[in-house]
Amino acid sequence: MKFEDQQQHRQQPSIVKLLKFQYNSFLSCLLFLVLGIGLGFYLSSYLKEITFNLQLNQLSFLPPLSKSTPPPPTSISGQPPPPFISDQPPLSISDQQEETAASLIRKISSPFLVPNYTNSQNFTQNWLKEFLRPPKVMHDMEDEELLWRASMVPRIKEYPFKRVPKVAFLFLTKGPMIFGPLWERFFRGHRGLYSIYVHSHPFFNGTVPKRSVFYGRRIPSKDVRWGDMNMVEAERRLLANGLLDISNERFVLLSESCIPLFNFSTIYNYLVNSLETFVESYDLPGGVGRGRYHRRMRPQITLEDWRKGSQWFEMDRFLALEVIADRTYFPVFRRFCRGSCYGDEHYLPTFVTMKFWNRNSNRSLTYVDWSKRGPHPASFQRTDVTVEFLERLRNATTCEYNGHITNVCFLFARKFLPNALDRLLKFASPVLKF
Repeated sequence: MKFEDQQQHRQQPSIVKLLKFQYNSFLSCLLFLVLGIGLGFYLSSYLKEITFNLQLNQLSFLPPLSKSTPPPPTSISGQPPPPFISDQPPLSISDQQEETAASLIRKISSPFLVPNYTNSQNFTQNWLKEFLRPPKVMHDMEDEELLWRASMVPRIKEYPFKRVPKVAFLFLTKGPMIFGPLWERFFRGHRGLYSIYVHSHPFFNGTVPKRSVFYGRRIPSKDVRWGDMNMVEAERRLLANGLLDISNERFVLLSESCIPLFNFSTIYNYLVNSLETFVESYDLPGGVGRGRYHRRMRPQITLEDWRKGSQWFEMDRFLALEVIADRTYFPVFRRFCRGSCYGDEHYLPTFVTMKFWNRNSNRSLTYVDWSKRGPHPASFQRTDVTVEFLERLRNATTCEYNGHITNVCFLFARKFLPNALDRLLKFASPVLKF
């Protein structure tokens, strides 16, 4: 019994020592944990302070903001102004990032001028005027991107600025502007009231002088074949480029063999003040009319909807937007109007008659002589150009304009051969009045 009591007495100090050791170990671990957390908070605050000071030091190397006043606004003109280029390189941007950003700006925002935020002058510029500057006609947008960009329309109809309407002259050509000297005289002195867009063969490499009104007015073009639907695609491409300029209100399609029959002021007032569009459209029975209709165009387009007319149109901004945004009828034409269908003679007349007949005059403003049978109109050469001939084109017929009868029915005429240029220049002043 005594022996057992002695054994228990000996074990009690050992247990107490063990408990004291564990207690001391726990306190040590707790102390290290608290010190670790405190050290972590201290280092985190210290590193943040170092990073902030480093950023301040980097910014101190930037040049101070300029306090110079912005340049005066540019007046509306037919030539696009050069884009503003900053003389400061972008900060901490690699070459690959810079190229990606530039490509994105070109694809989405081009051809409108995009403000350059790296230059302090842009913070005080009038952004609305920058946005309204006539855009560059040469860009790298594909057709789908171009049509999408051009179809953007402000929901508010009233303009918050004084808008001077312009006439967009859309030239669909094979090569050079053979009557360029005549058109130069026609446009002289009317800068700011017109825009020029030229769609030529993509491989045409002719040049024009810098002083010419046609300088820098070629748009990105594609190959066009007579009688093919890509002729209509070229027309839509011209319209879309013209719509990028918010000031363009009227759009007239012309060729390199077209000439004006009146001076600029007469034609400008005639177009801008018109209450109608000028797309020729009529129903023609027979093989060259209804005979070109394809029954697989139903149900979007029926035989009763089918129309024919001249491809040389004139339209307002509203109709131009509707044409480039058409996703219902144009795909049907592109799919089924092939071969002898000649989409340029049927697409617009059919489309306009189906949807906007009450806004259209059903006549063309470009005189064409179809008196000779055949697929092509008559051509006019040098000996045909006389005072009597030109006067007949100007005033020989009657038509309706804004509800009134007039003898000014044709503003343009075709198809003139290159050898007629000297005679046309001779009679431009006494007959055409420019």
